[in-house]
Order: sequence, then structure tokens, then C-alpha cells
Amino acid sequence: MKIAVTAEGPTLESQMDERFGRCPYFLIVDPADMSFEPIANPFIERQGGAGIQAGKLMAERGVQAVLTGRCGVNATDTLAAAGIRIVPDCAGTVREAVERFRKEPAAAGEPTAATPTAPASVGNSGEFSAPGSAGLGAMGMGRGWRGGRNGGRGRGGGGGRGRGMGCDGTRRRLRLGW
Repeated sequence: MKIAVTAEGPTLESQMDERFGRCPYFLIVDPADMSFEPIANPFIERQGGAGIQAGKLMAERGVQAVLTGRCGVNATDTLAAAGIRIVPDCAGTVREAVERFRKEPAAAGEPTAATPTAPASVGNSGEFSAPGSAGLGAMGMGRGWRGGRNGGRGRGGGGGRGRGMGCDGTRRRLRLGW
């Protein structure tokens, strides 16, 4: 069995990193003999889609389980589609996490395809977007469509920056066909 562990460094004594798609390293560990292969995360600096790409990398490497702190919606969906078990809320060193998994694999967690453990996405301003939304456009930058601050109109402090109950213009675009 191969287990991927999100880590801050390339050794078994490294601390786990709580982020799946943006961790500095993935350690692919064989829990039977604790042999491992460190992989520097090539997607850590991606503007978007880091979790999806990291999930695909895990599938390509033949990983059966991922030990991590949290996992976003898209990464969760990608890992679940590949049949990879997600074990969230792990902490400590990589070695400690793998040993806990070896001792109690059933108690370590179930696949979480329906329960991502991180927000859907984070826009460039650092605020969380609504689930299923995409980046800055979904945050209502510029002219929003009702419901945001200042009626969703205007720039700067208003603009419907995801703080109101309105929409980001998606319905309007769909209705108008653009």
C-alpha cells in the first residue's frame, strides 16, 4: 500500500503540512517498511487548480490513501474519483501520522468525497468565495448584481464583494447568454 502524507519537509521527521494542494512536499510512504519517496510539490505556486493537479499526481503515483490536515472541494472530488481514501485532521510528524494510520486504519477516517475539509476557493483578496464559484469574478469585483454592500453597485467598499446575499452575476450572465 502507498500512502501520501502532506509535509513541510522531505523526511519522515518533518512536520505535516495541513494543506493538501499547497503543501511543500508529498511523502509517498509504504507503511509496511516505512520506506518513502519525497516529492516536492510542483503545484504549490499555481494560481488555481493546485488541489486538482496534486490529486492527479497522487493517482499517477498509485497512492491509495492521503493523510493531510484539510482538503478542498476540488481536490476531494479528484481524489474520490481516483478511489483514493482521504484521512483529514492529521497532525504531528509524518512518521507519527503513518504509525497512527498503521495501528488504527479504520479509526483514522473514512473517504470524504462528500465532505471537503477546506473552503471551496480563496480569491486573490484573501476572502473566501462561495462554494462552486470561481475566483475574483465570483467575489463581485466591480459591478455586482444586487444584494452586496451599496446595493451591489460601485467599486471599492461596495461592489458586492461576496458580503451580501446577492449573486455574482452568474444568473444574469446565464439569462443574457454571456
